[in-house]
Amino acid sequence: MQEKIKKLIKDALENLEIETNDIVLEHPADLKMGDYSTNVAMAVAKSVKSNPKELAEKIVAEILRLNLDNNIEKVEVAGPGFINFHLSRKFFGRSVEEILNEGENVGKNKTLSGKKIMIEHTVPNPFKPFHIGHLMTNAIGESVGRILKHSGAEVSQDNYQGDVGLHVAKAIYGLLENENLQSKIGTHNLQATNIGLAYARGAGAYEVDEKAKKEIDEINKKLYSKSDKKINEIYDWGFEVTMDAFEDLYKILGTKFDFYFLESVMADIGRDIVKDNMGKVFEESEGAIVFKAEKYDKKLHTRVFITKEGLPTYEAKELGLTEEKFKTEPDMDLSIVVTANEQADYMKVVAKAISIIHPEHEEKMKHITHGMMRLSTGKMGSRKGNAITGESLINDVRDAILEKMTDRDFGNEEREKIANDVCVSAIKYSILRSSSGSDIVYNVEESISTEGDSGPYLQYSFARANSVLEKAKKEDILPDPHAFPDEIFEVEKLLYKFSEVVLRASKEYEPHYIASYLIEVARAFNSFYGNNLIIDKTDKSSAYKVALTFAFSFVMKAGLHLLGIQAPERM
Repeated sequence: MQEKIKKLIKDALENLEIETNDIVLEHPADLKMGDYSTNVAMAVAKSVKSNPKELAEKIVAEILRLNLDNNIEKVEVAGPGFINFHLSRKFFGRSVEEILNEGENVGKNKTLSGKKIMIEHTVPNPFKPFHIGHLMTNAIGESVGRILKHSGAEVSQDNYQGDVGLHVAKAIYGLLENENLQSKIGTHNLQATNIGLAYARGAGAYEVDEKAKKEIDEINKKLYSKSDKKINEIYDWGFEVTMDAFEDLYKILGTKFDFYFLESVMADIGRDIVKDNMGKVFEESEGAIVFKAEKYDKKLHTRVFITKEGLPTYEAKELGLTEEKFKTEPDMDLSIVVTANEQADYMKVVAKAISIIHPEHEEKMKHITHGMMRLSTGKMGSRKGNAITGESLINDVRDAILEKMTDRDFGNEEREKIANDVCVSAIKYSILRSSSGSDIVYNVEESISTEGDSGPYLQYSFARANSVLEKAKKEDILPDPHAFPDEIFEVEKLLYKFSEVVLRASKEYEPHYIASYLIEVARAFNSFYGNNLIIDKTDKSSAYKVALTFAFSFVMKAGLHLLGIQAPERM
């Protein structure tokens, strides 16, 4: 519909001998002002030496003369020269019918058809706890991937694992200091928790104890040389159990990775790339090898790629990682990396180096950044007293939800499933409702509310619609999108916009557009539910109201899926 209206405006302007290539069409904030609005008259008035409002009147007159589309009910001038379009009752009936026909494919488009995209996100380090920051990266990366796939792209997800480095040595130091933490008894999650405790001990000692610092540095050397049998055995066990624990979290979060890249492998690849491009891209400086990015872009700066000890830095490893990705998917159209904001400058320098070495990759790299996540209490401790990790936050939120479900009639298995789904929804929505670069203040109680701006509110709205449809089935009232009443409901003035919202989210890599839209459409549906008796065999329009409820449920389920959130049928 948007394109049809744009063409109508363009044709009207051509008939008035007015040229413009930029026709902006938006939805008015107030639905009473129409369904679409354009400021084109105000935009071109100066160039044609005309009063904006008078020009708008002429454009509307020409639009009305040209308009043969019964989807447009009314076109009018508002304010200083806005042109507002009101869609017809038949249009909304047809849009409901289209949604019913599309079903779970609602909102899909083919703008990225044939494109291959790889998206890197989450990236927790083995031997370290899964931090709450990883929840942010995961929520954004998973959602962006789903949105791009909904737009026709072939999407793969990858995870970059820091399997070497000082953090591993710190964890192993802590394990050697306390052999109880090396216990193989219990689940891999319990063992991974013990490794996290060992890491915390080693990290603390490294900062304050010179003797411990030397021991950790020595362990780090042995890890690289693989010269110590005991350390090698601890490493192999620790890597396996922490990776298994991460997989359990991915399952809860609804993420499945297609590729895993290891930092230890990327180090040698990156070192070779740097050496192969000495004098062309990289140069020596005080014994190290650096890239002086400011030579190519004044906004960038110099960074070390190989230390004076001959060790590749994160920058060099990132070079190797990018090269390996394009080898893994040789016909890849876009490589996306999701990281925290603080890595933005460093990633720009790496991207510039890559673009010089491989000019063909320059337009095929995209970096999405996110802010920090902190609790509204400002405390970095969970309800159980331990440091906040991704896992402990998930457990705490799940426990809070289970407390609220004590009086609900669910079996144990269903109760646990719903609690898990609502928990993930509460956390993910709190992250995704803001633009990707924003910092997040997470409030547990607000996030699990079914009455506010929250993921559980969206899930509750879907479950409510599902309950209505179950009742309609029992009453044998079938959906009929043609049996519409004269009244146009607010919810149907929003449902048809879903495909536009998905398209915008895809183009801008921003899930928050979908999150905001779903809240708006959920509120409209709940208002519709509260003000109308949907299931009523004496009401001729009941079949349409059932069709409208079906349409809402399809849009809500698809939208939640794009946010990486499950849609429980009962809550």
